[in-house]
Amino acid sequence: MTRSMTTRMTTRRKLIAGVLMFLTVLGMQAGGAAAQAWPSRPIRVVVPLPPGGGADYLVRALAEPLRLALGQPILVENRVGADGRLGVEYVSKQPADGYTCLTVGTTNMAHPALFRNMTYDILKDFTPVGLIIRVPFALVVGPGVQAGSAQEYVTMARANPGKITFGSSGIGSPFHLAGELLKSMAGIDMLHVPYKGSGPITTALLSGEVMSAFAPLGPFLQQVRSGKLRALGILNGYRAAILPDLPTLEEAMSLPGFALDAWVGLLAPAGTPRTNIDRLNREIVRIVRDTQFAKEHLVRQSYEPLGSTPQEMGETMKSALALYAKIVREAKIPAE
Repeated sequence: MTRSMTTRMTTRRKLIAGVLMFLTVLGMQAGGAAAQAWPSRPIRVVVPLPPGGGADYLVRALAEPLRLALGQPILVENRVGADGRLGVEYVSKQPADGYTCLTVGTTNMAHPALFRNMTYDILKDFTPVGLIIRVPFALVVGPGVQAGSAQEYVTMARANPGKITFGSSGIGSPFHLAGELLKSMAGIDMLHVPYKGSGPITTALLSGEVMSAFAPLGPFLQQVRSGKLRALGILNGYRAAILPDLPTLEEAMSLPGFALDAWVGLLAPAGTPRTNIDRLNREIVRIVRDTQFAKEHLVRQSYEPLGSTPQEMGETMKSALALYAKIVREAKIPAE
């Protein structure tokens, strides 16, 4: 082989290598551009409950800062029915592309234990985006109840089996299951009285129609601070920032492990690209942990900003599902 032929072959190899390198770099840049393209159109957040509720308020408060962060509108869509199950089922069947999300809360975690023939699996059909807020719950009693502490309340219930009433927003609601958890762990018998929401429960407590309730603090905070109602203990596994001196029921009654945490989080259909999940999670965490946003939109509603990783939300969901299944089973609440 002559020197000129060797030179030409070497040049050709270098040329081919250069072209391949260029194409590789171009492909990497195109791939990066494609990954960064999300979102390229509006994102829907389905709230499976009526407008005006806590989850609905939360998503609408997040919509504008998320729009600024992601560069696309956040559309809130209320799909109501079957205590939220219709909206959850709808999102479970949507494309896993990051353009449809779903709000869920502790009530959704009780559904598998309360209803037969569920059309979706809340763990397998969804991927967590993250927890957004947590909601302080408390044992609240009316003005006629002669109990100044949680321990006195339990003592009174033991002395009057089946006569102490507690209100809830319906069978299987967190209000109801919290009372069932206390009955089980404290060994007491109380009478459950279902109502339709916090408003009727407040009226019933103030009038003496019902003696107590296990309820979110927010709707009752004004009456508690004015002395019209009394909060005896926090149900959650932590003290509430809005009433920091009020002990948890676990502390007040020496019931190790007593905790029923309430929260709101975001899910996406299973298979949604991880890059989209991580981007959305990162922006939500940044927003809810912003002091000004929390003060203006969360604290005034008695919500506590949380912001978690997708993995943390997944673990929280598993724990809640197991706890609610245990409560429903021990309370012998029949599945519908």
